[in-house]
Amino acid sequence: MEGGKRGDEAGPSSEKLGELSEKLIEVCHVGEDEEDEDEDHRSNGVAAGFVPGPLVSLKEQIEKDKDDDSLRRWKQKLLGCLESDLDGQMEPEVKFHSISIVSDDFGEINTPLPIDENQIGRVLFTLKEGSEYRLKLTFSVLHNIVSGLTYSNTVWKGGVQVDQSIGMLGTFASNREPYEHTLEEETTPSGVLARGLYSARLKFEDDDKRCYMELKYSFEIKKRS
Repeated sequence: MEGGKRGDEAGPSSEKLGELSEKLIEVCHVGEDEEDEDEDHRSNGVAAGFVPGPLVSLKEQIEKDKDDDSLRRWKQKLLGCLESDLDGQMEPEVKFHSISIVSDDFGEINTPLPIDENQIGRVLFTLKEGSEYRLKLTFSVLHNIVSGLTYSNTVWKGGVQVDQSIGMLGTFASNREPYEHTLEEETTPSGVLARGLYSARLKFEDDDKRCYMELKYSFEIKKRS
């Protein structure tokens, strides 16, 4: 470790870092899953009673300390912002690029997003009964931090809801490279009644209930040979 650095080159002061950490506490674990909490204190993956703070553009957050070069660089690294994102836009944007189904039965099937109109209503994938599988998503975050991104996946068979899974993806900053996230593992049901066609809706929202994607798709469960 090199020594002899002057104080003004050592980075932002502890006092300023402390103030910044309080303002950006949700961003300190960018891209990580939220820690598990008691179910009684959660609703749709968000703590009950939680009120998100006002949106502040990346440009505002960076320019608050424009005279402190070391703190400015530290915030740019933490927030992961791009030059094109410093336009004062308040609302974050999440663009979904693809959805994949991953299973030991067939490997991985990738579908680009958004789905072409002629594919809407078609079966995206077929699984065997009793199969373990995961949904994998690739997406980008632009313009601002997206806080508390959650998903809900609701499944129907014959017009009757048969399953729903809800979970937290996390908090993400704008980034040059797309994020890749794999949802929790699911197991298809088994038996004569379980086989057939299913319809589903996959939805993504943030803390402020902004919906970034609502994907309706179909899949089929077949008998295991």
